[in-house]
Amino acid sequence: GNLETTGLNTDLAIQGDAFFVVAKGAEHFYTRSGNFQLDAGGRLVSPTNGFVVQGRMATNGAFQDGIQDIVLPFGQKTAAKPTDNFKLGGNLDASAPVFTGTFDATGRADPQNAKSWTETSISVYDSLGNQHDLKLFFWKTGANKWDWQVDGTNLPAGFTPANTTSQQVVFNTDGTLDLASSTPTTNPVISFTPSGADPVDITMDLGSGVNGITSYAGTSTAVMRDQNGYTAGTLVDFSIDRSGTISGSFSNGTNVVLAQIVLADFNNPSGLLRIGDNMYSPSGNSGGAVLGFSLEGSQSTITSGALEMSNVDLAQEFTSMIVTQRGFQANSRVITNSDEMLQEVVNLKR
Repeated sequence: GNLETTGLNTDLAIQGDAFFVVAKGAEHFYTRSGNFQLDAGGRLVSPTNGFVVQGRMATNGAFQDGIQDIVLPFGQKTAAKPTDNFKLGGNLDASAPVFTGTFDATGRADPQNAKSWTETSISVYDSLGNQHDLKLFFWKTGANKWDWQVDGTNLPAGFTPANTTSQQVVFNTDGTLDLASSTPTTNPVISFTPSGADPVDITMDLGSGVNGITSYAGTSTAVMRDQNGYTAGTLVDFSIDRSGTISGSFSNGTNVVLAQIVLADFNNPSGLLRIGDNMYSPSGNSGGAVLGFSLEGSQSTITSGALEMSNVDLAQEFTSMIVTQRGFQANSRVITNSDEMLQEVVNLKR
């Protein structure tokens, strides 16, 4: 049948010949009616009978073996992820004068050093999801050379490199990074140990070419970006794509795969036995169900936010109804005419 948009993400329609698989206990049934809802336990069910939609569940974004009830309880949590990488991009002004004096609060406050140094910061996370503000200072120490150091003011004690230890980035004459001449000669690692959490080791990806940190004449725009950590989150919403994959949106801004809806194909769908509520069960004539996933074992796809309408051809049905009605009218007139003729015969006899 044609699809009608509803806007509800639990309304599902199949484009193809497959069926949804639902279960009542250990018994499986099959349907194309996709007006599903979530029950009090977070199970995806058929509202008419409570049969539970079947599929494979995912743990930490990885699908698990076996077909089972699909459960999407709001309030379920996703663990915090500690930051272990961020990228350093942007530009360090090649035309800036060399920083004079000692790089400290006094030196940074000197107006003649205003263009000779810059700073950038980013929020990072530990294994408990605690947020820490990581700040870097950069100051020019020579032609194509900039020193940098971590500001440990807001970090737990024991971080490395220490606040008093500066590192150096060196640039080629074309403005791109010369990592082999820099200190260190590999992407630096910033480490600290928060109280009660695992040690945090964060690799600073300096990039390469014009996509990494560069040094061209112009404004200093060095920035830390794309850190990969986040705090713990709870499930607030979900979406279903054309492959039947259910992805959860969590309060920490992450999207995690939760489950995937399984589909069933039959050699002879017309041989299925109707059991009511738009549900069917297999028979010897239909053959057994062949389970698969959309675009992975099944050629059918799933449309979320839509329902499949009746496949009755209304134009043909109205035409048939009119033909039947006209036939009834014609037959009625034949009977009426026959009755009138018999009445005339009776009258002639009299």
